[in-house]
Amino acid sequence: MFGLLLLSLLVLSGVASAQQAETLQAAGIPALTVTTNEAGQGEYTVTLQILAIMTALAFIPAAVIMMTAFTRIIVVLAILRQAMGLQQTPSNQVLIGITLFLTFFIMYPVLQDINTRAIQPYIVEDITPLEAVQIAREPIHDFMLSQTRQNDLDMFTNLAESQSGLDVDGIEDPTDIPLTVLIPAFVTSELKTAFQIGFLLFIPFLIIDLVVASVLMSMGMMMLSPLIISLPFKIMMFVLVDGWALVMGSMAASFGI
Repeated sequence: MFGLLLLSLLVLSGVASAQQAETLQAAGIPALTVTTNEAGQGEYTVTLQILAIMTALAFIPAAVIMMTAFTRIIVVLAILRQAMGLQQTPSNQVLIGITLFLTFFIMYPVLQDINTRAIQPYIVEDITPLEAVQIAREPIHDFMLSQTRQNDLDMFTNLAESQSGLDVDGIEDPTDIPLTVLIPAFVTSELKTAFQIGFLLFIPFLIIDLVVASVLMSMGMMMLSPLIISLPFKIMMFVLVDGWALVMGSMAASFGI
């Protein structure tokens, strides 16, 4: 019964969509119009531009995660929470919120450069959409390149040369490295840096766990979990040294802020 009802709704919605499309076509609303300007370049209607923007919105989460400081920050915060022995505090929502705002803080110079050089000229129609995209690519490309290790970049460049036939000898300027090579190299470098920072954060908490476990063993309290005793000491130490400020400042400084 439910299947018949769903099928009927789909059929009715299809008929309604077809009638609406015929009405729009009869009214003369163009869905796709490409005109050629005086320079010989193609210009698209606002309808097609909106369609392209809505399609690009689906890639924004991936771009935010893989092309900004987001990856390094969220991995470090997750390792910090694990090192302190707190499974759900702070919660995932809080960690993601902190990561988003700290990412915005670190990426603000890049975003401001994109806004000044690409977005504002496009709004006043001084440049075309394709030119705006090309100009906006440069600041984010420079940011990722500055944070990418040379060995990671060489590895993916060699892989691209062997698999897709990339002409490595033709790349004389690092700014000419394509994003298809730079993005995976950047993500690899970010993960390595995040785990290095996480290792340094783990050491003091590990020492506290070892001391508490040794004291409990010497007292013969082997049945008592050391995590229960060490957790308050780790929280107290983290608060006394102003740990959140140190962690946030260190991560911002690792990007050259």
